[in-house]
Amino acid sequence: MTEIFRAAGAVVWRGDANNPEVALIHRDRYNDWTFPKGKLKTGEHMIAAAVREVREETGITAHLGRALPPIHYLFKGRLKRVDYWAAQMADEVPFVPNDEVDALEWVSIADARSRLTYSWDGGLLHALTAVPLRTVPLVLIRHGSAGSRQNWKGDDDLRPLEAEGYVQAVTLAQVLPAYRPEVLLSSPSLRCVQTMEAFSTGVTTDPLLSERHQDADKTPALVNGITVPAAVCSHGKVLPHLISALSGVDVHLRKGAFAVLHRVGTRTVSVERYST
Repeated sequence: MTEIFRAAGAVVWRGDANNPEVALIHRDRYNDWTFPKGKLKTGEHMIAAAVREVREETGITAHLGRALPPIHYLFKGRLKRVDYWAAQMADEVPFVPNDEVDALEWVSIADARSRLTYSWDGGLLHALTAVPLRTVPLVLIRHGSAGSRQNWKGDDDLRPLEAEGYVQAVTLAQVLPAYRPEVLLSSPSLRCVQTMEAFSTGVTTDPLLSERHQDADKTPALVNGITVPAAVCSHGKVLPHLISALSGVDVHLRKGAFAVLHRVGTRTVSVERYST
C-alpha cells in the first residue's frame, strides 16, 4: 500500500466569532489562494505541525480550536491528507512575504468562498461555522507508558514512566502549546505527574483523579468546574467515565493518548482523540 502524504494546517480567524474574518494566503509558486498548511516533519505530531506551518507561512501564532474535516487529494501521484483545525489568531502581527507566501489577506467568509482556488477548501468554511466558533479546550490525557503493573514491586502510585513513556510525554509537551492551557491538573501518581512535567513543572495534583480515590460524581464535577483552557492527566480506569460524564461520548485512550473536549461553558460541542 502506498504511504499517504501527510500535511497539516488551519483556518485562522479573527474578530467577531459570529462574523469572523479568515486568513487567505497567496502562493506565487502555484498562483493560488488557500489556507496555510504544510507537510509534517519526520516524527512531528500533526497538531504541532499545524501550528508551526501557520507561523512559518504567516507569522501568526495560532491557538487551535476544533478539528475540521481532513481533505484528501492526489499530489504528484500520491494520496495526500491534510488535517485542518479552526484556529484563533493569538496576536496581530504584520505579514512579511516569504519564500512560500507572497500575500496574506483577511476576508469575510462570504468573500473567502469566491476567492479560494480549490473547491475542497470551501467545505472547511462550512465546517468552521457549523458549531460555535469560540470554544475553550479541555485536554484529557492518559499518562505515558509506565511498564507493567504486575512487574512493579513497590507502591503503584510511585511507578515511573519508562523510556517509551518519556517519548510520549515529550511529544505531548510539543502539542499542548496549541491549546494554551492555563490550568495543569494531574493525578498524584508519579507516572501522571511526569507526563505533565515534560511540558511544565506548574502541575497541581488532586486525589480525585487517581485510581484509588476517583469518585463517579466528584471527579467529573472537579474537572467540569474548570472554565479556562486546561490539561488534565489521569488513568485508563478513570478517563472513560470522566469523558463520558462531560461529553456523553465513549472514548477509550491508549497510554500517552489524549482527548480534546471543546466547550462552551460546561457544554461540550466536540470531542477529538489523538495518539502521541
